[in-house]
Amino acid sequence: MTDMITADLVDLELDLSAETKEAAARSLAERMAALGRVTDLEGFLADVAAREAQMPTGLDGGIGIPHCRSAHVTEPTLAFGRSARGIDFGAPDGPADLIFLIAAPAGADDAHLTILSSLARQLMDTEFTDALRGAEDAEAAAALIRGDAAPGRADAASDPQPEGAVPPAEGAVPPAAVSETAAEGSEPAAEPFRIVAVTSCPTGIAHTYMAAEALEAAAREAGVELTVETQGSAGFTRLDPAVIAAADGVIFAHDVPVRDKPRFAGKPTVDVAVKAGVNRPAELIAEVREKAARGETTSDAPTAPVDEAGDSEDGYGTKLRKWLMSGVSYMVPFVAAGGLLIALGFAIGGWKIDKAPSVAEHFIWTDHTSWAALLFQIGGLAFAFLVPVLAGYIAYGMADRPGLVPGFVGGSVAVTINAGFLGGLAAGLIAGAVVMGIQRIRIPAVLRGIMPVVVIPLISSAVVGFLMFLVVGKPIASLQSALTDWLEGLSGANAVILGVIIGLMMCFDLGGPLNKVAYAFAVGGLAHPTDGSLKVMAAAMAAGMVPPLAMALATTVRGKLFTKAERENGKAAWFLGASFITEGAIPFAAADPLRVIPASMAGGAVTGALSMAFGCTLRAPHGGVFVVPLIGRPLLYLVAIAAGVCVTTAVVVLLKGARKTTPAAADGATADDATATAKDDTGQVPAGAAL
Repeated sequence: MTDMITADLVDLELDLSAETKEAAARSLAERMAALGRVTDLEGFLADVAAREAQMPTGLDGGIGIPHCRSAHVTEPTLAFGRSARGIDFGAPDGPADLIFLIAAPAGADDAHLTILSSLARQLMDTEFTDALRGAEDAEAAAALIRGDAAPGRADAASDPQPEGAVPPAEGAVPPAAVSETAAEGSEPAAEPFRIVAVTSCPTGIAHTYMAAEALEAAAREAGVELTVETQGSAGFTRLDPAVIAAADGVIFAHDVPVRDKPRFAGKPTVDVAVKAGVNRPAELIAEVREKAARGETTSDAPTAPVDEAGDSEDGYGTKLRKWLMSGVSYMVPFVAAGGLLIALGFAIGGWKIDKAPSVAEHFIWTDHTSWAALLFQIGGLAFAFLVPVLAGYIAYGMADRPGLVPGFVGGSVAVTINAGFLGGLAAGLIAGAVVMGIQRIRIPAVLRGIMPVVVIPLISSAVVGFLMFLVVGKPIASLQSALTDWLEGLSGANAVILGVIIGLMMCFDLGGPLNKVAYAFAVGGLAHPTDGSLKVMAAAMAAGMVPPLAMALATTVRGKLFTKAERENGKAAWFLGASFITEGAIPFAAADPLRVIPASMAGGAVTGALSMAFGCTLRAPHGGVFVVPLIGRPLLYLVAIAAGVCVTTAVVVLLKGARKTTPAAADGATADDATATAKDDTGQVPAGAAL
């Protein structure tokens, strides 16, 4: 912290020049400007005021910490002022006499911010704040803040990992009574109550780490084992999944969304603003313990694709899959909305609705054709985002927010040069790689503030645009054109083989990566529909409906082969399958993958082959049986689905029937079923027992 605060940035008589928090911030900011740390005083103060408007920065114990990130700051800087009279920063216990103005460049994320976060933790240490109140001159105060003369906690100023867990020696100390009992040789002490916490604030500089420190201190006093994940400017390192799994409760103290929040689902949770973590940590710990005692838990929730975008320990293949799935997952809602609106437009207005004039210039309220044109044109606009969104969110999965701009630009170039779906994939990967490369370059401090808003978008967009327009775009466009021509020319045995492949992929992992690849391939053809691409879309949706419908039928005709829970899931699978939600078969596959997955693939292959052989077409990318009127040759289409469902049902019943025991007997579903199998006194089927 040597270069972040000097005696010139310390004012031990701040009350002589300032009576309000605005005046105090100005007085300290003028010292920063005088040293060249702030380039535009008024602009910087406006940023400080904007941060203050989000939430007062006064803390209990007489502390004020006005702070912000600003494009007008050249390097991370700290100024300190002491006021004998006190200045109101909105703390519940009154005015602040210790004021820290923290200035960070916009986008800064380096070792300097780690030090600032460590300072935020020090402010929770009464020995540190008492020493500052007693400092006799500016140099002594600056030395204390730098850690050159740290009082009491010698390691406070140099803690290299403020975002990490509390070491067991500090954060998991059992109560004294428990320790004494253990020392006397009695029964082993009970396991300590375990809590995981996440703290975050808008700027990620001060409150994030102060809340973490306060929670850790309260946990030590309560004899609780607590581990904190600080999602702040000094870094974001996910908690070990094993630590989360072992936790008895969760505390969220945050003012911005918690990253990867579903990791903590299913546990007693206290969710509060970050300031509550600073001001009343003991109450939060007591509250989460009470919730755990009552058995209150949060429900499961889906994980955002970007939050699964690739952990550091993943191999390249795994990361690539996650990046691609990130883009596809964000693309699917655009596909569903746009595609279904287009399909409705065709259904209402006929196949020539795509020739209708713009509804912005010609719309008749009483004419159904005008309404059909409206639906078609809205859907067309939504569908036009397909490739840019795919590329943008692949880049987002790789490089987070900085990847969005070049990703969208690259995707738009892919559309412009007719590179299509394949061009979007390439543009997203290129954009993410370019941004990741730029982020590895060491940048002078004076440029750090403009990196995320000017430099990275400018350079990455230019590079991606150049590569897509002049290097890789044209070959990909040629490949896309060749693929389109191939699909258009498919007939006979070739079409059937493609249908088999699509059916196998749709049913292999039931909504997983292979399923998504097949679906994305089919949807990509809808951007420029031809007879061949419409057949592929039809085959993909038909095959995807087979697994859940087959599981529903199997649980109906041979219920004793399934557990009670599976029979209940089978009732819901009717609707899920009819709606083209392949994931409806996942509970069955998870319980018995070696029987369910091969059976599903067999039925999917039959359905895909028949759909292609019958020449069925589909303009809607989703909808299941509810869009049958929009399908070419709908009766044959339903025959293809029925055939696949029957095949999968027959295979899964055959495979499950070959087992020596029935799940219905094992879970005691019915009296007749229960007597069909001999059980030992533990309720388990003895080895060798037969039906």
